[in-house]
Amino acid sequence: MEEIFYIADRSSIDQAQDLLSQYGLMAIDEAAARSRHYRELGNAIRFCEWRQIERFLSVLTQDVAIGTVH
Repeated sequence: MEEIFYIADRSSIDQAQDLLSQYGLMAIDEAAARSRHYRELGNAIRFCEWRQIERFLSVLTQDVAIGTVH
């Protein structure tokens, strides 16, 4: 199965949790806005980080299991 998202470290998960606390289901949109902001600034590293957080949040909000369930 193709990898859906990549989380480099714990701080990305903490940022995703903070977004969920502040924005609820709109957290995905907020992460997308932040990734666009960094893309416009030319900051590829922060763009990729926020893009992966956006993908991670998308997976978290699904009602079904994604990937292997143990």
